[in-house]
Amino acid sequence: MTSFANRGLPVILAALIVPLPAMAADPQYPSHPLRIVVPFAPGGASDVVGRLLAQKLGESMGQTVVVDNRAGAGANIGIGVAAKAQPDGYTLLIASSAFAVNPSLYTKIPHDPFRDFQPVTCVGSSPNILAVNPAFPAKSVKELIELVRSQPGKHNYASTGTGTTPHLSGEMFRLAFKLDLTHVPFNGAGPELLAMVSGQVPIGFASVPSFAPQIKAGQLRGLAVTADQRTAALPEVPAMGELGIAGMAGDTFQGLFVPAGMPKPVFARLHSEIMKALARPDVRERLVAIGFDPIGNSPQEFAAQVKTDIAKWRKVIQEVGIKAD
Repeated sequence: MTSFANRGLPVILAALIVPLPAMAADPQYPSHPLRIVVPFAPGGASDVVGRLLAQKLGESMGQTVVVDNRAGAGANIGIGVAAKAQPDGYTLLIASSAFAVNPSLYTKIPHDPFRDFQPVTCVGSSPNILAVNPAFPAKSVKELIELVRSQPGKHNYASTGTGTTPHLSGEMFRLAFKLDLTHVPFNGAGPELLAMVSGQVPIGFASVPSFAPQIKAGQLRGLAVTADQRTAALPEVPAMGELGIAGMAGDTFQGLFVPAGMPKPVFARLHSEIMKALARPDVRERLVAIGFDPIGNSPQEFAAQVKTDIAKWRKVIQEVGIKAD
């Protein structure tokens, strides 16, 4: 178990992009099945993305690619499993923004996310979204702010759980406008949706994929996405930046990582095959359909993205005093 409270970020970031001494490359790579570790239960966004990539990589690399769901402890169990795998090119990790949040959220985690992993690429990114029940009187972000300010202590907001990026986006919003809003965490998007659609907690933050079907069906009203620009998944919903609200950008990424120390030729082959898959129109269409803007960036760009997210979420977590056991 490793504590990160006193680590220097520049030092740890360097380990993200500089591989440790690697084993010899398999000249016949890949010579047997690969696996993609998903640190969440089947059916969630990471699982859907992992299975989509498993299918495409299996087709292009001529080997079976299995999805290995290792849920629990806010994704720490699955991430820890991948961290302990051999860096031989046969184990990949598909991780959400929990990868960037957990080092600040948990006192101890069973892996070092910087020393133990090499980033491959960000597969897709989805902003979070602020939505309300259609019967709620506020029909815009401005009206919501005015209403909450006029009725201190009366309103709550829901999220998919303590320490999730929707929760952190909600806290960023609350702090920015000094709102008297009480956080109500739910155990995932399903219970949160039930509470919001029923009107039990009419205000809420979630990832776009979690709310998109209900917004399209008119069961929820999307007020804004936490981004500078609109998302292709819900083009009718304005972005916070578009509304003149700066500093609210906050998203949930789905990124691919591999154990550190992978032979360079194997890493290069994997990155190439993944980029080919992400360039396919059917893959990009599927990502948009489930609420993600396709990305497909370089390992260096993804490392910089992780660094930015770590700093952003750490600031919110420390300011609010959020901790998970």
